[in-house]
Amino acid sequence: MLPAGAMALVLLLALWIDRRFGEPPLAVHPVVWIGHYLKACGRVTVRCPPALAFALGALAWALGAAAVAALAWCLQALTFWQLVRFIAGPDLPGGLLAVALLALMAWAAKSMLSWRMLRDEAGAVEAALQQSLAAGRARLSWLVSRDTAQLTASQVRESAIESLAENLNDSVVAPIFWLVLLGLPGAALYRFANTADAMWGYRGTYRGQHWEWAGKWAAWADDVLSWLPARLTALLLALVAGGVPFKKLRVEARKTPSPNSGWPMAAMALALGISLGKPGVYTLNASGRAPQAADTARAQKYASKVLLALFPIALIAISLIAFLARP
Repeated sequence: MLPAGAMALVLLLALWIDRRFGEPPLAVHPVVWIGHYLKACGRVTVRCPPALAFALGALAWALGAAAVAALAWCLQALTFWQLVRFIAGPDLPGGLLAVALLALMAWAAKSMLSWRMLRDEAGAVEAALQQSLAAGRARLSWLVSRDTAQLTASQVRESAIESLAENLNDSVVAPIFWLVLLGLPGAALYRFANTADAMWGYRGTYRGQHWEWAGKWAAWADDVLSWLPARLTALLLALVAGGVPFKKLRVEARKTPSPNSGWPMAAMALALGISLGKPGVYTLNASGRAPQAADTARAQKYASKVLLALFPIALIAISLIAFLARP
């Protein structure tokens, strides 16, 4: 049961690091390195004809994903090996090395999730909106890729709450889900896939470049890896909020173009009793009221409760997987 205990400790430490310190410096942030790789590859693939753009995009994705997962596996394997070695023959240098590797693994796991930043950024948009509409629009532009220049105050708040709900899956639930299921390599692979989708997975033209084919594989991969976590996120939101009818949740979740993002966003809209939407694209819970300032704080509260509910579930799942995997 050593791997289970170590993985549970890694998850606990990762969440503590996130709460205490937030994001690592950009110079040493693994996701920033992933972004550099994807940016460099994207410059080439996006300029190619459709068939070649798709092939090169898929190849670049596969090579990057393999490298990220392999590095994570090496760190995890080395950590577990040193822990076993130390337990077999305790000594001070071996113990210090085991602790150092475990801390490094926890730091790497934390880098794959971002709860504190997500919570703080949603609050920052609301705080900016209280100053002025222009300040709210400017702060929202840090979070979303859409043009914020023409958004009303209500739409700015909607977008912030939507981003909180969607990224509750992308930046918290899904990384933890894959960490539990496949260890650090699983969390690293998911973070690579999600980052690739965020940078490449645009339909049509984005900022003057046509990403439809260059980013298609990245979009498909993220859809597959996010499918179950997105529904788990929605279910947990519905449970912690109470009174969210699952049948209505299913109907609302299918209104978005994405097969996954609609689930946590619809769950949040129904939990808060508000309407969330993107002009000309979709409206979730159309009968709900417009979001108010207090709804941002309520959304943060529900998201926090999801994380609190997820943690014991993750620990039980880690133990169960370790038990079933025994020789």
